[in-house]
Amino acid sequence: MDLLVLNGPNMNRLGKREPSVYGQKNLQDLIKENEEYGLSHQVRIFHKQSNWEGQLIDWIHEGADSYNGLIINPGAFTHYSYAIRDAIAGVDIPVIEVHISNVHSRESFRKESVIAPVCVGQISGFGLDGYKMAIDYFIRRRDNEST
Repeated sequence: MDLLVLNGPNMNRLGKREPSVYGQKNLQDLIKENEEYGLSHQVRIFHKQSNWEGQLIDWIHEGADSYNGLIINPGAFTHYSYAIRDAIAGVDIPVIEVHISNVHSRESFRKESVIAPVCVGQISGFGLDGYKMAIDYFIRRRDNEST
């Protein structure tokens, strides 16, 4: 199984940007942890990060033809990007939205996701482990389909 992980704006600053909210680990740490976790479960994890909405949309479209599932942390695009929402709605692979912080306990504008309604689910507030939780969903889905 192959999964694509897309990280949106400011994730390239992980470990430096608001470490009290997002933690000390950087994007490379996240990538390494996810890839190792995936390999231990016969899942290949591919990562991409962009601060550009259009680039994320292109990768969502491309991902529909190449991956079994998509995990996305859309960052601030979560709250207003109908373009990313429509891109996800227009592909035939399951998508999980992930956030490192608990967006529901933060500023009021962060509580609304225009992305979540077109995703299988949303994982929020578990730090970097939220990505592993999303990977676990795809593993269980794969295992249930094979039985």
